[in-house]
Amino acid sequence: MTSKERVQRALRRQPVDRVPVWMWFHPHAAQRLAAALEIPTAALVEALGDDVRQTWVGNNHAMEGIVHEHEGEGHTDDWGVEWVKEGPFNQIRHSPLAEADADAVRGYLYPFARIPALLDNLEPVMRQAAERFVGCDVSPCLVEMVCRLRGMEQTLFDLAADPDLARAELAAAAAFAVSLSAAACDRFAVDWLWTGDDMGSQRGMIMSPAMWCDLVRPHLAAIAAVGRKRGLWVAYHSCGAIRPIIPDLIEIGINVLNPIQCNCPGMEAAALKRDFGRDLSFHGGVDTQDLLPNGSAADVERETARLIEVMTADGGGFILGASHAVPPETPVANILAMYAAAGVSAAEIHDRAAAIRARGEAAAGASSASRRRSD
Repeated sequence: MTSKERVQRALRRQPVDRVPVWMWFHPHAAQRLAAALEIPTAALVEALGDDVRQTWVGNNHAMEGIVHEHEGEGHTDDWGVEWVKEGPFNQIRHSPLAEADADAVRGYLYPFARIPALLDNLEPVMRQAAERFVGCDVSPCLVEMVCRLRGMEQTLFDLAADPDLARAELAAAAAFAVSLSAAACDRFAVDWLWTGDDMGSQRGMIMSPAMWCDLVRPHLAAIAAVGRKRGLWVAYHSCGAIRPIIPDLIEIGINVLNPIQCNCPGMEAAALKRDFGRDLSFHGGVDTQDLLPNGSAADVERETARLIEVMTADGGGFILGASHAVPPETPVANILAMYAAAGVSAAEIHDRAAAIRARGEAAAGASSASRRRSD
């Protein structure tokens, strides 16, 4: 069974050979695991056998897809947001609308002309589309995108004190997200459209559910409709405690919810599956705050197996993943135990890593021989 078939069948709740897996890693965790397997970090997803391949075509590419080597290096993206490398991640140094007046905010122009270039980021992923389930990530789409342009504090102030301006900001963000999504889905035969905005904190939502339904839901529905009209799965990412809006997400056509931060109120995996599993699939759920970094390998394998059992009780509807990026302090044994619970053995991972090393050595040998001939 190919990865594409595995994910498609799991989302349709049809029998699969094993639960699909798609994991996110903190950069330092990825580097540590790749070093343990003696392979380049870029080859890690191949060695692990993850079933999904995805990349960013929206503003998240500016945050995560542009990698700087040295601390303090940075760039200005197509939206005018200035980024700087701080630790392993790019952080916003300046938001272009942070001090702008209402007229300037309303006059801001999204980079529509750059959409073809942004979509070029999908080309390498699409080369794997025959075997892998491929996704296009257009996030952040709405509130989080406005926060990057305006700053979070000013954005929240606009939402509370100037709802007309907030509506204009969200409408502009939505217009770009819809255009970007449509262009991506028309140009590439992707398997799902990945949307998202972080609407939750550890304790609750960053705005009331009523405000979300009034200001955000209609725009998210328009974005989701782009994928649904083309027969695609539509996934939605939001960290934190967002249970109050899950029925709304289902109503507007979201098929898959990520990342299931199980330690947040209302986000317990079993309860979500029980209450919403008939209409919604899930990706994530393995605790990154305590279990992965602090548990034993036996703990991780046991709890991951239990999670899989609960989340596939109806025959599927689940892709195994962590509840956030796998943290850097996670022992390698715990990562391998998580995969083992999904039916991907450590031996299988090491065998793929050995094949990757052999290819690298063969390529290096061929390059060396070519240089000797040219000399």
